[in-house]
Amino acid sequence: MAIDILTVPCRADNYAFLIHNSDTGQTALVDAPETAPLMAALETKGWTLDDLLITHHHHDHVEAVEDLRAAFGCRVIGAAADAHRLPDLDLAVADGDSFETCGLTTDVFDVSGHTVGHVAFYMAATEAVFTADSLMALGCGRLFEGTPAQMWESLLRIRALPQTTTVYSGHEYTAANGRFAITIEPDNPDLIARIADIDAARDANQPTVPSSLALEIATNPFLRADLHSVQAGLDMAGDGAAEVFGEIRRRKDNF
Repeated sequence: MAIDILTVPCRADNYAFLIHNSDTGQTALVDAPETAPLMAALETKGWTLDDLLITHHHHDHVEAVEDLRAAFGCRVIGAAADAHRLPDLDLAVADGDSFETCGLTTDVFDVSGHTVGHVAFYMAATEAVFTADSLMALGCGRLFEGTPAQMWESLLRIRALPQTTTVYSGHEYTAANGRFAITIEPDNPDLIARIADIDAARDANQPTVPSSLALEIATNPFLRADLHSVQAGLDMAGDGAAEVFGEIRRRKDNF
């Protein structure tokens, strides 16, 4: 199976992702932040749009849904639990469900925290997980609706995937996330090296998304709240991981 995944920059700092199966000609999109760049990417590639997968209801992830539906008649897929505030869904899915898009079995994970009803989409055959504003490159989404315990459990579900998984997240926040992460683990050599790589990429106007799950596990403080070294650095040795995660999130919110 020949699968291409194209990162499409949208709005000020959003990313959307086009998934194309060159064997079948099918194309899917994860999130729809802005019409013009998505239409331009599809036109440049000569692709039509079969499926549109929505991770959560925030405007910067759904703004272009109706334009794309009108242009292509694509099937719109999103969380049943969030259906009341999403565009009309052709397929409503829930945690534990699987469906097929572009010839790929796609597993649905509830990753509530940033919002309640946020979902991630995992495609094992191509080792890709689309996390939007749950797990982000060197960070995680702000907790607008969920609790620290909810988000920690959501992140653990993603962390349990094979470390060869590629993480496709929703925003170019990585440089700012790095400036915060180094305050949590100033002596983490993997983090120090990653920040240098991020700076070089941004200086060259290159995206830092997607990232590898292995790299996130090694450097992302929000995935490391259960490590003794991180807890000790926060004077929280012996505290529960969800509580430690909550403290890291609180510090990031005020950074």
